Amino acid sequence: MAVSPRDRDEVLRTLSFVEDFCDELEHALEVSAPNPYFRMSLHLIRSHLEAKTVTPTSLIGASGVPYATASRRLKAMVEAGLIEQRPRTRSGKTYSMHPSDKLVDAWMQFTARTRRLAEQSFEWGAPRDEARDYYFGASYLAAQSIPPLQVLPEPLKIAGGVRVLVHGDPTFMVMDTLKRQFEQVIGTQINQRAFSIDRLHAEAIKNAERKTSRYDIIAVDLPWVGEFVERGMLMPLDRALDPARLDPADFHTAGWKAAHWGGRAYGVPAQTTPELFFYRRDLFARAGLEPPRRTADVLRAAEALHDPTQGRYGIAWNAARGTALGHTFLMTLADFGQPVIDLPRSAGGFDTDRLAEGGHRPTIDTEAGLAAAEYLMALLKYSPPYILSMSWYERVRPYAAGEIAMAYGYTLLAPYFELDPDSPAARQTGYLPHPAGPGAAPVAPVGGYVLCVPANIAPERLEAVAEALIVFTSPEAQKLYIQNGSRTNPRYSVGADPEVRGSSPIFEAVDAMSWRDELQFWPRPPIPQINRIIQICGEEFHDMLRGIQSPRQALRAAQGRAEEALEQPGHR
Repeated sequence: MAVSPRDRDEVLRTLSFVEDFCDELEHALEVSAPNPYFRMSLHLIRSHLEAKTVTPTSLIGASGVPYATASRRLKAMVEAGLIEQRPRTRSGKTYSMHPSDKLVDAWMQFTARTRRLAEQSFEWGAPRDEARDYYFGASYLAAQSIPPLQVLPEPLKIAGGVRVLVHGDPTFMVMDTLKRQFEQVIGTQINQRAFSIDRLHAEAIKNAERKTSRYDIIAVDLPWVGEFVERGMLMPLDRALDPARLDPADFHTAGWKAAHWGGRAYGVPAQTTPELFFYRRDLFARAGLEPPRRTADVLRAAEALHDPTQGRYGIAWNAARGTALGHTFLMTLADFGQPVIDLPRSAGGFDTDRLAEGGHRPTIDTEAGLAAAEYLMALLKYSPPYILSMSWYERVRPYAAGEIAMAYGYTLLAPYFELDPDSPAARQTGYLPHPAGPGAAPVAPVGGYVLCVPANIAPERLEAVAEALIVFTSPEAQKLYIQNGSRTNPRYSVGADPEVRGSSPIFEAVDAMSWRDELQFWPRPPIPQINRIIQICGEEFHDMLRGIQSPRQALRAAQGRAEEALEQPGHR
């Protein structure tokens, strides 16, 4: 997208005004006629912002003109590079329609000009008590501060309170700190258990084997969604509550899509925490370095800033054996433009809509895989001596202490330096999507958790649990988490809140990445066997980093084991 986008909700409100104004204009005179180009582009942009699929038929229907005329206008827009067509099926015979960067850029400029003109024409000098049918300009479009959480009209009636199983990360620990406040809101106790990532996975599976669930709500890591659904562990979200009550369009598109399997939602995003590239802006400025946009830039900067004699290393990343390094390889593979399985390409990257159909093949032993493996080998030279045991928190703590110049890290780990006034990285950190390899586009791989209802929950608990789930994932709750130290956010409206935006540059940076389609969950496709594939990669490439096998040997070994894993049922 050519222009840095303003708040999504403001743009949608402007579109609503323009649409309503066009309706009024066309009905004012009997001789007026709809503008099909304008109507179709308006429908396409709105659907893009609301993450809704648009077909040629629906686009023609929005044109307001006869079918044949609309078809010709649609073809002209495609030929002009305003609309992109993406195959919806393997045969490629049906398409979904998407606005091109050129069209999005034009509409962003148009809505900005519309706001300025409306403000100049209707706000300046207008009587403050004048009743209006429309609200123009800044008073209508100003970013709204999200109000505090309100106590539910009636306390939830649920025996023993709400029982929640979560991951022991900073965001969920903030939720635990706020437990008393949330108990006042919902009118009952909250019992929360937190585990490490591997123990959480094991406990969720163990719980599914019980006749009746021990938990009402379970935090599910995004890559587990397919596995847990295929095992019958999760209740479809629409059986627990009306999804419209959640305002699905308010969630970051990648985070909301990642909560789905086979076209159906199974959870509500509680954390959307992309893995970003952290770098010290002050160190880069002193060294005369530009922010790294490509993997080659990362290596050059790492070499320039690596100074072990002064206790400073170039870069930190997940290199511990198993799960940690496995995630790193999948995300590095994505940096070189390829997923770990053979997903079909789409205009925004790779199509994940048909993951539930199965039949996938691993794509590890490829040229992109070799480039990713060689990049990791090159990083070793500029990494701390304990890199092969470094994982999750261990990569950010030394960065926060000033021992590391650059680090790959999830946004949820940013409080380690953002909230520490003594950290050299505080207020000096820049946030980027992953720098890309040759010919690839920048990607910010989406991680985080969705809150799900276990399939074996006691039926009499479901109504109260649904209300609690809505509260825990509401904009008001998300803002409260951020005010108390969280740096994850799944909602556009929360990222637009002035207080939230002022608390950290992360929120504006992530929103911009979402608008540019850089937030993607295809780097870790949530197929049932993904955990096993991650573990395999974490073992084979750890042996590579230790010098036990070459990159090509590691690729061949990982490819073979992954092929075997994909032939097995989807469990660890």
